[in-house]
Amino acid sequence: MAGDARIRLDKWLFFARFFKTRSLAAKQVGAGHVRVNSDKVLKPAHAVGPGDVLTFAQGRVIRVVRIVAMGERRGPAPEAQGLYEDLTPQAEPRAPSGGERPTKRDRRAIDALRGSDDM
Repeated sequence: MAGDARIRLDKWLFFARFFKTRSLAAKQVGAGHVRVNSDKVLKPAHAVGPGDVLTFAQGRVIRVVRIVAMGERRGPAPEAQGLYEDLTPQAEPRAPSGGERPTKRDRRAIDALRGSDDM
């Protein structure tokens, strides 16, 4: 494809290996879960090209990528990674929340503090 060529959004997401199938990519776009240059897109056939910035959810991560190249096929992962520049902000390390279950060692320490004689 030429340098100024554009490609369907669902096809590019599939070529770049963000979605396992093209139909999954089309469903995400059709449901309004993908933004192109901060505009919500509802049509999988929306044309994208180099320089466009895509924002979409992938699992629990919000991905932000800039399209660098189009791609002619769904190739191996290193080839797919050359199609975009990842602009996703790095996730901050999670602080341990109080909602996690204590380990057996923790429970024994809690029981010792409470003075429990159940053992």
